[in-house]
Amino acid sequence: MAKSKSFDSYVLALLEGKKYKALKDVYASMRPFDIAEHFEELSHMNVLLLFRILPKDLAAETFVEMDSELQEALIQGFSDAELAEIVDELYIDDMVGIIEEMPANVVARILKHSSSQTRFLINEILQYPEDSAGSIMTTEFITLRPNMTIGDAIKRIRERGINSETIDICYVTDELRHLIGTVTIRTIILSDESQKIEEVMERNAISVNTTEDQETAAHLFSKYDLTVLPVVDNETRLVGIVTVDDAIDVMEQETSEDIAKMTAITPSEKPYLKESVFQTYKSRIPWLLILMVSATFTGLIINYYQNALTAYVVLTAYIPMLMDTGGNSGSQSAVTIIRGLSLQDLEFGDLPRVLWKELRVATLSGVTVAAVNFIKLLLLDRVGFTVAFIICSTLVLTVLVAKLVGCSLPLLAKRIGFDPAVMASPFITTIVDAISLLIYFGISSTLLPL
Repeated sequence: MAKSKSFDSYVLALLEGKKYKALKDVYASMRPFDIAEHFEELSHMNVLLLFRILPKDLAAETFVEMDSELQEALIQGFSDAELAEIVDELYIDDMVGIIEEMPANVVARILKHSSSQTRFLINEILQYPEDSAGSIMTTEFITLRPNMTIGDAIKRIRERGINSETIDICYVTDELRHLIGTVTIRTIILSDESQKIEEVMERNAISVNTTEDQETAAHLFSKYDLTVLPVVDNETRLVGIVTVDDAIDVMEQETSEDIAKMTAITPSEKPYLKESVFQTYKSRIPWLLILMVSATFTGLIINYYQNALTAYVVLTAYIPMLMDTGGNSGSQSAVTIIRGLSLQDLEFGDLPRVLWKELRVATLSGVTVAAVNFIKLLLLDRVGFTVAFIICSTLVLTVLVAKLVGCSLPLLAKRIGFDPAVMASPFITTIVDAISLLIYFGISSTLLPL
């Protein structure tokens, strides 16, 4: 609905007719994400006018869902009072996310209209390493004491819940803010008001350290079916929480980065249609140049064996098939291992078991592909037995090497601190291409009078 041209025209007609009550009713029935998506289709001037119609809380939620370009345009158009209202409604983690995307002059204006307490919390979060759990947490949550009664806890939740990002789970801490347990709002409501929190709370809460990678934090949500995750410092003091919406954003971001790297593209945070031609070109050309230079090795190998190819021209016809099969085999293993690393199912210590498994898979795959190809070569292509044997032997060895290379490189990359996704299709294909040619011409030189 929000993206249809007819809807856009209807909204603009209401705006032109100054029917603000009708516009307010229209947006009241929509979700913040849909409103933000709809605003992307309109001019910045119209968005500014329509944004002012939204109720304060809906305006803040919609603002968070907008892309950084539209957010910046709105901030530039806001009066000081309007900006102060929006800032006051935003949660700390959303504020930090927006500030990280804005130019310095816009950041200065946002902070100018933030309270001293908000500025302190923002600066505290910004000090954590990029892509760490601390950098995506919010500091707005409810803490309880173990000796509190259920009645006291309910009173505290009513007083502070309005400014907390979630009240579904409350955290039990001691006087020094050490995390000692959790208690759900369901448990609190269903318990007797005279009971103590320590009687109903869950101990040994799952938590993450502030400096832990955000992807690790997001993985805990999936592993333990969490909706919120406490973040603690090195002394297990509770300093913040990560909510499930932030975890989903991290998963989407990490997956997008992995896909980009696996296809030899520099990751971009902008949507495809919002990225300029030059920006898209810049994200692709470095990798194309690197892979082009690395691919010259295959040219050198072919040039070295040009006499063999001249003597047996038939060998040339099967080079693409051998290289493609090797590249595909290596990519299959690499993508499987990268996924395992991403889900934390695998680690470097599993390398021997991974190699042993891939060795057996490669043997079965290579023999199967070679057997089918051997029959094709003899019956359809009508090449000689020796040439068919050379091609099929190369296939078996190429699949074997490709799968071993494909499974080991991501694990080695992870071990030395590189992103395993970089070791996917492009690099593995280039490496396997060179190896497959060396195997091919090595066997050919041995079995044919070259």
